[in-house]
Amino acid sequence: MKKNKLLLLGWDAADWKIIGPLLAKGKMPSLKKIIDNGVYGNMSTMNPPYSPMLWSSVATGKTPDKHGVLGFIELVPNKKAIRPVTANSRKSRAIWNILHNKGYKSNVVGWWPSFPAEPINGVVVTDKFQKVSAELKKENPIIKGTIHPESLVKELRDLRMFPYEITKEHILPFIPDAVKIDQEAKNNGLIALSKILSHNVSLHNVATYLLDNTEWDFMAVYFDMIDHFCHSFMKYYPPKLAGVKQEHYDLYNEVITGAYRFQDMMLGRVLDMVDDDTTIIIMSDHGFESENKRILAMPKVAAAPALDHRQFGIFVASGPNIKKNEKIFGLSLIDVAPTILYHYGLPVGKDMDGKIILDMFINNTEPTYIDSWENVSGDFGELKKEDENDVLSDEETMEQLIELGYIERPDDKIETSIHKTKCDLKHNLAKVYLGKKDYHNAKSILLELIEEVEPIDIAPYYIDLMTACINLKEFDNAEEYLKSFKKVKTPVNYNIYFIESDILLGNGHLLKALKVLEEAKKRKPNAEIFYRIGNIQFILQKFKEAKNSFEIAIQKEQDRAKYHKAMSDTLFELKEYEESAESAFTSIELIKYFPAAHYALGRALEKLGDLKNAKIAFETAERLTAKTYSYKEKKALENIEEKINTPIDLRDKNNFKFRKNQIVVVSGLPRSGTSLMMQMLDKGGVECLVDDKREADESNPKGYYEYEPVMSIQKDNSWLKKAKNKAVKIVAPLLNQIDGKYRYKVIFMTRNLDEIIKSQQKMIGKNPDTFPVKLYNSFRKLLDFINNWKEREPGVEIIYLDYSDVLENPESAIDTIKSFLGVELNESEMVNCIDKSLYRNKVKKESV
Repeated sequence: MKKNKLLLLGWDAADWKIIGPLLAKGKMPSLKKIIDNGVYGNMSTMNPPYSPMLWSSVATGKTPDKHGVLGFIELVPNKKAIRPVTANSRKSRAIWNILHNKGYKSNVVGWWPSFPAEPINGVVVTDKFQKVSAELKKENPIIKGTIHPESLVKELRDLRMFPYEITKEHILPFIPDAVKIDQEAKNNGLIALSKILSHNVSLHNVATYLLDNTEWDFMAVYFDMIDHFCHSFMKYYPPKLAGVKQEHYDLYNEVITGAYRFQDMMLGRVLDMVDDDTTIIIMSDHGFESENKRILAMPKVAAAPALDHRQFGIFVASGPNIKKNEKIFGLSLIDVAPTILYHYGLPVGKDMDGKIILDMFINNTEPTYIDSWENVSGDFGELKKEDENDVLSDEETMEQLIELGYIERPDDKIETSIHKTKCDLKHNLAKVYLGKKDYHNAKSILLELIEEVEPIDIAPYYIDLMTACINLKEFDNAEEYLKSFKKVKTPVNYNIYFIESDILLGNGHLLKALKVLEEAKKRKPNAEIFYRIGNIQFILQKFKEAKNSFEIAIQKEQDRAKYHKAMSDTLFELKEYEESAESAFTSIELIKYFPAAHYALGRALEKLGDLKNAKIAFETAERLTAKTYSYKEKKALENIEEKINTPIDLRDKNNFKFRKNQIVVVSGLPRSGTSLMMQMLDKGGVECLVDDKREADESNPKGYYEYEPVMSIQKDNSWLKKAKNKAVKIVAPLLNQIDGKYRYKVIFMTRNLDEIIKSQQKMIGKNPDTFPVKLYNSFRKLLDFINNWKEREPGVEIIYLDYSDVLENPESAIDTIKSFLGVELNESEMVNCIDKSLYRNKVKKESV
């Protein structure tokens, strides 16, 4: 019987933008072999993109708030010191723990973090193994907890390579002119190269030894080589950046290419040691900026080097049940653990945040699930509570993190370092919640953090707090925090133009928000600025201008899913449906779990008449959207199913049937006949939501039929639940504030614009013969907006009734209303309530 082996290789920071050209030139033949015989795609990272957190998510299938690893450092159990993060911080079971419980053998090499080693069935060589001193005379003992089982220490310790063992033969493939480097200079590049290379050769030595000398079912090996080379040498990668000295560029511009090629050479050796029945997964936790977004001088913020991390890493897989030479889409780090469990025929925990990557398999079986592996009793090869100790992790690990810039050198006062660490871990947790769109939990933590005092820099806490408030639509709070932020003394020059523009936008100041972004564009014309400018242009219904802005954003950064989704929305408004569908699909290729993109694809396909695939897109959008927020997707799906099953053309999404709990909305411009329509519905037997607080007057002698909370619907629309199976008047400017969770039947009253304006002028005591051009244009834009808005709201069905037609031919209008609402009405009472004498300010009829 063939063994179901799987080998997982982690290449931290590996990026397709570097790999692509190397593959094309034949310089990564081992990786190409796997791609040609397997699947490949982008691997989406998470926020914040800090490697120990991310690789723990890979191992558990859970986000950091669940698995517990929240940074590069941690407090020791007695809270009296700090140390580099250890496996003690992880509170969730990893893949190898679950496999241990089910009788499988696993080898784990270099995983970050994995020290102290867990006592699993197999071998664990922790991330402490390769971190040795560069000093020739310094001893480097293998301390307890570095290797499991301890009986292997003698066999494995001599597989370590030390930085001082690196020779010119190792160096020259990376730095051909290394002889020109000043060997006495403190930071001469050779020191960093020697450490990175020796550390990763040590891991490769152990991995190949275990492949050759142990029995295993699952094996995971983590390499930080590409990431660390990138942090040290990416600034010298072609094309040359303006701020880089030519002499340094000439020396180091081949280092990054050398790192990738050496990683591929190590992969080649591994492939020689496994058989064709072994499934191989190669992946990275994030990418690395290699073009014009590279940062030469890091700001003094926590974990600043992570600012160079790019949103997408790589994913490659091959094996007997893996598809061949096929690209797959929408992958996330948290998908890896569920997929590996599925590979072994084991159930996936429902508490795992990731999904099984079913698209990669040739033969799929039905997945099985359990509530949580955390609830299963038995032996999982875990660390015991008594295994936790207060021993500081080695100084080499701490020094490496300091050199890379991930942490600051600890303060002389240990109390200060402990407090800073506590703040960093809390802030990282808040960032995790922001990434998960759990803005309430993020806000709660950040409100505590902004109360900190020096030496803690509270500026970044304010930045994230404002972001949380903006997403919660608490724009007034965000504005107050912005004022407080501007008073904070901070060594960092933060760009806050996005926050300023978002607050202005949220408070309805579109043109001011646009001005802020236009000014920012002059200083730093990056892709995000063009994207945000395009969003405002979209809101202003300047769709051609928005299209141009999104095109520039995409040209600058082609792999941002939200840019393509915004382009899809814009092309839809321009009635370029085929192109809209293409943009939506590109967005989905980048991030599969993007319900808004699936929804955009569905409505474009619906317009193209491809109802079958539109239905699939809407179903996917609804499935991926949290149940409490899936109203739009659910209603779009209902609509498309009705279209498929109904042999008539349902124009304007009108469905002439009664819908349970439907809300009848009477709308239109002020003075367009909305009060008359409310009166007709009332007399016809439709219950109306009114409060009679606005009394009848000369302009409306039969009453306004209004409900006062409507006027503050922008701030609170929760009252709409009272309108179910009733009619309520909502004037056109407020119509887009309705809650998407309900179904609406909108009767929109139209009237000659000249009549409306004349009536309004007379009502407010102005000369009705004075024509306000600005108001006329404003009304025209509003009507255009409503026409576009209804297309975006699947829960809204709408008919248009002209005021003069209702007065002159009420029977026909009532027939239309009755069919539209799907209810019986008292037609005679509706006709009798019409008083044609109230039709004043009449002008010659023209269409609007």
